[in-house]
Amino acid sequence: MNIVKGSLVFANAGRDKGDCFAVLEIDGNFAYIANGKERKVLKPKRKNIKHISATNCVINISELTNKKLKKLISEFLQKDLQEDEETAYHQS
Repeated sequence: MNIVKGSLVFANAGRDKGDCFAVLEIDGNFAYIANGKERKVLKPKRKNIKHISATNCVINISELTNKKLKKLISEFLQKDLQEDEETAYHQS
């Protein structure tokens, strides 16, 4: 999947490994990502796009606040977890 502004991504490397973030900006081979907690919207983390993986979810980042971002990521993770549980149940 392509990484675009508003994509929800997972960090594959570094101290953020495994965490979910939103892409706020793309600059060449780097993405500026935030999650509203450790990485705030006003001070996003600069991360090489090789070190993140895209999900199939894209959010609207206009007028985004840390509180809204935390809520959107939390809802996405809950939905993703439920889908994983349903898939595992049907495979049994």
